[in-house]
Amino acid sequence: MKIQSKISLLLTGLVLAAMVLAAMAFSTKPPTVYLIGDSTMANKEGTIEENPERGWGQALQQYFQPTVSVQNHAVNGRSSKSFIDEGRWDKVLESLQAGDYVMIQFGHNDQKYKDPKRYTNPTTTYYHNLSRFVRETREKGATPILLTSIVRRNFNEFGTLEDTHGIYPLIVRQVAGDLDVFFIDHLYATETIVRERGEEPSKDIYLWFEPGEHDRWPDGRQDNTHLSPEGADLYARIVANAILDSRLPLREYIKD
Repeated sequence: MKIQSKISLLLTGLVLAAMVLAAMAFSTKPPTVYLIGDSTMANKEGTIEENPERGWGQALQQYFQPTVSVQNHAVNGRSSKSFIDEGRWDKVLESLQAGDYVMIQFGHNDQKYKDPKRYTNPTTTYYHNLSRFVRETREKGATPILLTSIVRRNFNEFGTLEDTHGIYPLIVRQVAGDLDVFFIDHLYATETIVRERGEEPSKDIYLWFEPGEHDRWPDGRQDNTHLSPEGADLYARIVANAILDSRLPLREYIKD
């Protein structure tokens, strides 16, 4: 065999080896975790001292290894409908790559029946919006994760923690079952924590301030929906533990 031919074969072999190594590197690329949802998940501006409100998605990055990027696209006040209509879902899809994950948690604002821009009928539009998120995530080679909404701290005069979500959480569970999607019952887990802490101690999880206690709310604030830093961290930990206990490849990226 001529020297030139040997060199050509050697170069071809090196190119093929490089391609294989590149493919292996791509296949083991740490995933990006995208979050889509509402204010209970969303990032909040300012330091904790300036603005104590935090979304649980804002606290999630700390539970992953640094190689994993958590991209939080959740926005205050959005429902599954308005998130789609405003083009926010299209923006996520443009960046989504094979091997990534999308955590989906809507419901609080889908209930807003006085607002046609946000309201969804749970058994029709809401079901189909969640199904669309799942289908289009999978078409990109990524993995969807469905979550129910977090609990509202809604105690009645008898000290009983009441439901405020109607059948929306059941629809999330139904979509997860129908489409074989990994499911985190965030509502049940957070409800359990609030109920076990009790009516007064559970205020620390949410945004409860007495008048004059914080400069941001001089008249005080009694918010049973949005989270304090403690609540955001606690509810993010629930999600991290659920992933750690799952069979998802993503579990390998949860910190010990």
